Amino acid sequence: MQPIMRYEDGLWPNLLAHLYTFVGYGVGVWLLTVPSYLLNAAGVLLLAHALVISAYLIHELAHFTVFKSHRMNTWMGVVMSWLNGACYASFEGLRRKHLSHHADRADVITFDWRAFLNASPRWFVRLVMALEWLYIPAVELIMHGFVIALPFYSSYHKGDRAKVIAIIVVRAALFAGLAAIAPKAVFLYALAYMIFLTVMRFMDAYQHTYEAYPILDNGQMPQIERKGRDYEYQNTYSNLISLRHPWLNLLTLNFAYHNAHHQKASVPWYRLPALHRELYGEQEPQVLPAVTLLHGYHRDRVRRVVDPSYGEVHAGGDRVADFYGAYGVSFLTAV
Repeated sequence: MQPIMRYEDGLWPNLLAHLYTFVGYGVGVWLLTVPSYLLNAAGVLLLAHALVISAYLIHELAHFTVFKSHRMNTWMGVVMSWLNGACYASFEGLRRKHLSHHADRADVITFDWRAFLNASPRWFVRLVMALEWLYIPAVELIMHGFVIALPFYSSYHKGDRAKVIAIIVVRAALFAGLAAIAPKAVFLYALAYMIFLTVMRFMDAYQHTYEAYPILDNGQMPQIERKGRDYEYQNTYSNLISLRHPWLNLLTLNFAYHNAHHQKASVPWYRLPALHRELYGEQEPQVLPAVTLLHGYHRDRVRRVVDPSYGEVHAGGDRVADFYGAYGVSFLTAV
């Protein structure tokens, strides 16, 4: 019998991660419908975290680190994308874009949202700014909206129109069913989704100071000046949730061990802490503990909308004072 998993030690870690995602999603949605406000709050948090894990499983599946079969990785990637709303774009498009991020050492952006805002009415720009000030991830919502709208104004992607319409109909019907059971559950689901997007963008914001390149109108990758391994290392950061308690990094499926991931992208998520210790020991200069980034995330939440620079990380002292971070670089908004 042929092995199902790519790595022999991958069965239980991946089984537990997938089981947590499906059970957490189902139980989380159910908790949104019950009368108790306390259980509603627990449901929001559980659902948001299940969505986070589903997204990072997509990342693993895109690197084919879960199953031995490429088809199985792709199939499960599609399933996970249905859970977290990334299903309007193809899994292969997502994978292609993300692998370009690794190969070209650049942030390959699906949609130049700053150019879009610059061409938008002033009232719309002010609305985006106000929403971001209120911690509502408006830029991420624009990016997801763009993926849905793309087939209807781009002739290159018009073949996806029927698929996108079908997905909208199915998901609208599911949310209508949820609203029929408990109207408040739809609002609570939206709240969980905003928390999910916020966690994802916080992790993405501080992992690179790469140059950003928008994908061309014909769907092709732009011409990117190839950078070397030194550039990749110096412009990649591991925003660990906890240095003292490494198990807490499982909250984002060890995605915070980003330097280790970029050094060996084929290493699965559950091996990354050991790889990090092997490569860097305890004195890795590219580690930026997440707690040191929270103030800047709050302070620069509007600045990131207008400033194309990610800022820079200084040596010594307050290293992250001028690290503003990035918006709109999610691997979930790929075409």
